[in-house]
Amino acid sequence: MFSAARSSLRRAYSTAAPKKLTIGLIPGDGIGKEVIPAGQQVLQALPSKYGLTFDFMNLKAGFEEFKNTGVALPDETVQTLKTKCDGALFGAVSSPTHKVKGYSSPIVALRKKMGLYANVRPVKWVQGQGIPVDMVIVRENTEDLYIKEERIFNRNGEKVAEAIKRISEKASWKIGKIALEIALRRQKVREQTSDSIHKSASLTVVHKSNVLSVSDGLFRETISNLYKQDLAKYGSVEYKEQIVDSMVYKMFREPQIFDVVVAPNLYGDILSDGAAALVGSLGLVASANVGDNFVIGEPTHGSAPDIQGKGIANPIATIRSTAMMLEFMGYPEPAAQIMAAVDANLKENKITTPDLGGKSSTTDVVEDVLRRL
Repeated sequence: MFSAARSSLRRAYSTAAPKKLTIGLIPGDGIGKEVIPAGQQVLQALPSKYGLTFDFMNLKAGFEEFKNTGVALPDETVQTLKTKCDGALFGAVSSPTHKVKGYSSPIVALRKKMGLYANVRPVKWVQGQGIPVDMVIVRENTEDLYIKEERIFNRNGEKVAEAIKRISEKASWKIGKIALEIALRRQKVREQTSDSIHKSASLTVVHKSNVLSVSDGLFRETISNLYKQDLAKYGSVEYKEQIVDSMVYKMFREPQIFDVVVAPNLYGDILSDGAAALVGSLGLVASANVGDNFVIGEPTHGSAPDIQGKGIANPIATIRSTAMMLEFMGYPEPAAQIMAAVDANLKENKITTPDLGGKSSTTDVVEDVLRRL
């Protein structure tokens, strides 16, 4: 689905890439430890016709790692990814809602250290499950409020907290570029199949520039200029803009009108998690953290401590994230076969975890997908 975007922005991968791939496995916290093995199993079960074999490296990161060692993202994990791995899968992290001295989210840090500037989250309806929706939310991954430059100070005897929102022209251009490339690629796929609710490609730029005219204004203007400067290439993509609060309303009322959506970091985070409700569960929604030279597949659900250890975590999001990782690494055929196996499981709707109203275990679902491969 996304290989055109990958080929133009991630030139390190090509059809000449090695057939033996080393994948870093970072379970993190909570149910991450239960679902990341599903991604490994699916890769190991791929048909031999693809000529792919895999080595796996177990790596550490997360709040539990921080509590044990005082470091949430060990340098060894980052260096191993940079020097020994072709791609990676990340599970979940249990970041506390209160301030913990010395701690910051390892996945946010990992995105920055690995140059993973785009978080790509498809949300797709499958027949018999959820309501008609087929959109991709492309979230800028490196800046906005997530730069975590905060301070607290005293003003006239009261505490005041302040956070910096940073939007750059360079980051906005890069995220706009990959979003437009994804829109073009999705349209090419639609022309070859009938498996979509959309007839043509569109890009919706989400912002709040009616209030944040400088920061969100720069984000909106940069992507608009990018589109206008290359109409010969992007003219077939309908360009739209949507203020973020209106976007939330329309996304739930008319999700079928959205194709590719691009947003700054915070809005993209909120929108992509909210969009999971359109298809029934966060346990279905995959993502890929994409840079020019690396990709990390990541299910969008959290660590879910309420179901940890019960064996009922939905592995579908991780399996789909595994397929996305392969897609962005330049292997669209095996990625498509994994996606087809997942869709077949959901359409049959017999072997599903409790979040989808079923009674099956994590293992049951994994085994069913493996059988369909």
